[in-house]
Amino acid sequence: MPCSPKNSNKPKGKKYEKVVFLVIVPFLGILLLMVVGIFLVLCKKVENTENEPTARGVDNENLFAIWSYDGKMVYENIIEATKDFNSKHCIGLGGYGTVYKAELPSGQVVAVKKLHSSQDGELANLRSFTSEIRALTEIRHRNIVKLYGFCSHPRHSFLVYEFLEGGSLEKILSNDEATLDFEWTKRVNVVRGIADALSYMHYDCSPPVIHRDISSKNVLLNSDYVAHISDFGTARLLKPHSSNWTSFAGTIGYAAPELAYTMEVNEKLDVYSFGVLTLEVLMGKHPSDLISSLSLSLQLPSSSSSSSSSPHTAYDILLKDILDTHLPPPRNHMEEEVVLVAKLALACLHTSSQCRPTMQQVSVALSKERPPLQNPFHLISLGKLFDVNC
Repeated sequence: MPCSPKNSNKPKGKKYEKVVFLVIVPFLGILLLMVVGIFLVLCKKVENTENEPTARGVDNENLFAIWSYDGKMVYENIIEATKDFNSKHCIGLGGYGTVYKAELPSGQVVAVKKLHSSQDGELANLRSFTSEIRALTEIRHRNIVKLYGFCSHPRHSFLVYEFLEGGSLEKILSNDEATLDFEWTKRVNVVRGIADALSYMHYDCSPPVIHRDISSKNVLLNSDYVAHISDFGTARLLKPHSSNWTSFAGTIGYAAPELAYTMEVNEKLDVYSFGVLTLEVLMGKHPSDLISSLSLSLQLPSSSSSSSSSPHTAYDILLKDILDTHLPPPRNHMEEEVVLVAKLALACLHTSSQCRPTMQQVSVALSKERPPLQNPFHLISLGKLFDVNC
């Protein structure tokens, strides 16, 4: 039918706009959905690529610093990196575990302590395992080794730490070549670092943490000779307002003498061990003979007659005569530093635990400026440094 004249005279704009709206809008909607879909697919692909372990060395991130890291992947990486804990990757042997060096696909190097297992497959040192985890998850300090994570698995149970290139203090002191590089400034800084860490554990942690096994084998150094206390398997968290008793723990030669008749755990156990360790750093060897002689000297009256082999002879030894002979004697300002370190070490070795200083006092003393020596360094005797009074 032909259009009536009335309808044919109407403008066609509105009808055209309606057609355009019905065609273009759905098309734009579909296009927008496609763009969003492609964007999400690309994001997912990038995320998966970032999460994949890679051996190309382009991803140098610390896996353990990522809050959503894949623990299973790290476990498998550690097994692969150590060749299922092959002995060629072993870097140390402890009382309840063996330590391995593991380089992860990301390039990160970690130390892994694999716990010894008994023949029936159960952990022989579960208490040490849990003690170390409890202690290291509560504390953070630049002079305490970092615990990245742990794994409790029927096949392998281990703890993962930061790797410290310098190795143990015991290893350095027993190596003549390494000892030559371990000069007096570095030794004093190591002692200061250990004191700061123990002061933090005893007074800045709640509850306080008592290590109970401070020794040269449990102090690790990085490439800059910064000390890190390690091996918290015997550590105890002190219960406030109660007595803390335990069986013997620690290393013979570093343990406090009162452990022979009491098993009470307190911070003075670490103080004594610190004193032994500090003398070991100064002497370059364990000071067992010197400690025995000094202890006997305190028990004898000074007016008693004695032979040339009497303990009093040891008590009057000059400080310069006990220092590590691998190094020349300290000079200038370092003389005061060494004298103070020796004095604090001897004070920490007092047979009465109440007469020993606290690690907080030791840490503060090592951080303060000191007046010049009143006496020539080479004439200072251990007797003058060993304060027998509380």
